[in-house]
Amino acid sequence: MAGHSQFKNIMHRKGKQDSIRSKMFSKLAREITVAAKTGLPDPTMNAALRLAIQNAKAQSMPKDNIDRAIKKAAGADAENYDSVRYEGYGPGGTAVIVEALTDNRNRTASNVRSIFTKAGGVLGETGSVSFSFDHVGEITYKASVGDADKVMEAAIEAGADDVTTDEEGHTIICAFESLGEVSKALEATLGQAETVKVIWRPQNTIEVDEEKAQSLLKLIDNLEDDDDVQSVYSNFEVSEEVMAKLSA
Repeated sequence: MAGHSQFKNIMHRKGKQDSIRSKMFSKLAREITVAAKTGLPDPTMNAALRLAIQNAKAQSMPKDNIDRAIKKAAGADAENYDSVRYEGYGPGGTAVIVEALTDNRNRTASNVRSIFTKAGGVLGETGSVSFSFDHVGEITYKASVGDADKVMEAAIEAGADDVTTDEEGHTIICAFESLGEVSKALEATLGQAETVKVIWRPQNTIEVDEEKAQSLLKLIDNLEDDDDVQSVYSNFEVSEEVMAKLSA
């Protein structure tokens, strides 16, 4: 297990989810508002909005919050958000990609740079680390939809590229361009996915020791705590032994 997946697992085990629920809802609402502004405010006619709503529902975001976010896009006072990507290096030479939605690029760039610097990392130019990642579609299902063989068969039939199954559930990877098509085919076989999104998947990982892992986790935690940051990806990997210590 590597990068952001491992980080999510550690933070989940520490019971951090409840304390960040409100912040997570505001980020999901921002994604819905942006998606609604890029097309029609109707999820049946707007694929981006449909995915944003689906992911919000997967996180148990209340329907009222979702409706408010859609209506906000139609308002005259709705903020205009820019999608921005930052790339840099964390402790141990690990690569980090940060995706943000911001209404003030200067503020966000300054905050992200400061977080990198405090963690002993450095913010690079756009493109400085993304060449070592693949931009792909990721579809996740809960373990309850079926065993590994059933999901693998459905994924192959749908045109996916890779499937991993563990106790948490199933993760299906497909080409970025075919995400909508593959997720639709999987929905017909397995039902609605838990999440459907575009991610940055590292081509290779760098194993880090406990000290560097702690610094990296703090860096990612601080980045994700920023209101403008939507997602953070990295190519670090930690051993099961270090994972157990960090999760304790």
